[in-house]
Amino acid sequence: MRDYIVALVVFGCLPLILRKPFFGILVWSWLSLMNPHRLGWSFATEMPFAQIVAVTLMLSLLIAREVKRLPAVPLTWLLAFWWFWWFVTTLTAFYPAAAWAEWDRTWKILLLTFLMIALLTTRERINALVWVIVLSLGFYGVKGGIFTLLGGGVNHVNGPPGSFISGNNEIGLALVMTVPMIRYLQLISESRWIRYGMLAMMVLTLMAIFGTQSRGALVGMIAMTFYLAMKSSNKAGLLLLLALAFPLALMTMPETWYSRMDSIQAYQADASAQGRINAWWTAWYVALDHPLVGGGADMFNRQTYALYAPNRQHVLDVHSIYFEALGEHGFVGLFTFLAIGLGALVTLNRVIRFAKPHAALGWMRDLASMIFVSLIGYATSGLFLGLSMFDYYYMLIAITIGLAGLTRRYARDGVPIEKPPGVPPGVTGHRRRAAAGAVPAGRRLPLGVSRLASWFARL
Repeated sequence: MRDYIVALVVFGCLPLILRKPFFGILVWSWLSLMNPHRLGWSFATEMPFAQIVAVTLMLSLLIAREVKRLPAVPLTWLLAFWWFWWFVTTLTAFYPAAAWAEWDRTWKILLLTFLMIALLTTRERINALVWVIVLSLGFYGVKGGIFTLLGGGVNHVNGPPGSFISGNNEIGLALVMTVPMIRYLQLISESRWIRYGMLAMMVLTLMAIFGTQSRGALVGMIAMTFYLAMKSSNKAGLLLLLALAFPLALMTMPETWYSRMDSIQAYQADASAQGRINAWWTAWYVALDHPLVGGGADMFNRQTYALYAPNRQHVLDVHSIYFEALGEHGFVGLFTFLAIGLGALVTLNRVIRFAKPHAALGWMRDLASMIFVSLIGYATSGLFLGLSMFDYYYMLIAITIGLAGLTRRYARDGVPIEKPPGVPPGVTGHRRRAAAGAVPAGRRLPLGVSRLASWFARL
């Protein structure tokens, strides 16, 4: 039944994608992050839904009259160079077949990232993408939090099989990055029930992070908490959230969780930690031997360890975004990867400074602040996890560039007044929606359908 529901939703969205290209970005993001087809039982699990949506999106872009322009900010050029350098290191890879297989996935992620950047031109579109991100990954946060509470944290929380976030470490990283995005939606929501719902989602997502028993996720969560404690203007709300989630999580987790977390300090006696350090040294020695291009994608295997590893018998994946970039793409690749992350943080700081004096841009300030926190979580948790090509991370980079583009436009044209365009003063209710172009004049739709039509018209 699940397979048919997912297929019906995806194929039902294709006509809407042809009409509105950005709707294709939302559907692709939902498929990429939530992987709903992986929750099925039969044909949907292997169905190339993301490719079908991507092809439809490309066709929609060809026929759409909308102006498509990439913001000319340094972060855009860094992303373009990262894409180019991936191609170069794939050409020179130790193991060409494996590297080209990784390239086949990488270029698709980066292509969709650039399409996303070109289409993230309004507040409505940016917020719509954030909602898709939160609902897609928040599903696993709520599900994992309930699973942890009911099961006492004995079993690990895992993601959908066959996806980027299938393992406990991967889903832990994704949930760490999602908590600040949930907080953003709580800040901007006018409905009291949505705010309460977002609070519940945050608490359960924090429980799910504990339930992954991922040490990297715990480090990222602690780093984000310290940053929020220093920077948050609403410390009372943050303390309330922590007072709800942390004691509950600590009381729920079993003794095995405490033993696993204690191994962070006693890493010398932990085989997994020693294996990661061995992999990091391997990446370092490969980079010293091939400083410009490294060994190419997917080079961490038994043959490479036999040549470069201090301990040639302990073969383990690199488990670090930084050493992954260093070993596979050389020092040029590492510096480019670091420049993208640092450039995103600098860009977000500029957006925050620009938006701070303007009450109408409070949403922009809050979003930039929460993305900043999310990237801190990625940077710290990623030290222990090899997801340098995590599509979620590049979505946040795309939103950052979209915010930078809006900042440039507002600086040039002035900060907009919060009202729908083309609506005469004093016009309210159904007549206001009709005047804004969401509902044809003289035709009355049910309230829910009318709001959905209005939202779709603004995309």
